[in-house]
Amino acid sequence: MRIRSGLTVLVVVLAGLAAGGGTAGAGTATTGSTTGTTRAAATGSPYCGITWGSAEKTAGELSGAPLVAVRAGRHDCFDRVVFEFAGAVEGYSIAYGETWTDGEGLALSPYTAGDQLLRVSLRAPAYDDDHLATVPYRVGDRAANVLRYRTLRDVVFGGSFEGYTTFAVGVRARLPFRVFVLAGPGTHSRIVLDVAHQWQE
Repeated sequence: MRIRSGLTVLVVVLAGLAAGGGTAGAGTATTGSTTGTTRAAATGSPYCGITWGSAEKTAGELSGAPLVAVRAGRHDCFDRVVFEFAGAVEGYSIAYGETWTDGEGLALSPYTAGDQLLRVSLRAPAYDDDHLATVPYRVGDRAANVLRYRTLRDVVFGGSFEGYTTFAVGVRARLPFRVFVLAGPGTHSRIVLDVAHQWQE
């Protein structure tokens, strides 16, 4: 009777160990799977295939064709700011950092919404040959309505001095951006700034 009882206990113990070993194996497999998922998320694919980066973008020479309009637009993967000129313009320097008003050097960060600022320097004036303004903004004015935009928070005019025009573009974070030039409409040209909604999928 004792031998039979002892064997019963041994069988129960061995069954428990076998079940515990199976559970431990499953737990290890789950942990491995979770780790793999986390690693994949950490090195996720570029958002919308965007590979622009967030480094400074600079191109072109100084032009005399004045700025005549600023517009903003929302797209599926990015927000856009368009600067339109009355003639051929392709010069710009755009980077993350403090923006200063042209001519007086006043920092625009206290007056611009957003956690990060894009410093936009356009190599063209915002006035004509008679030094009359070609845009309706004064220094510190908002040049575009970006209410309810996913990435853009503000577009503030920093002024125009000695042929250069400055804007502070406020964004919600340091995100990838690109800059390119388009011809038209007509004899006009446009410098386009796109800021992505996020870094990775």
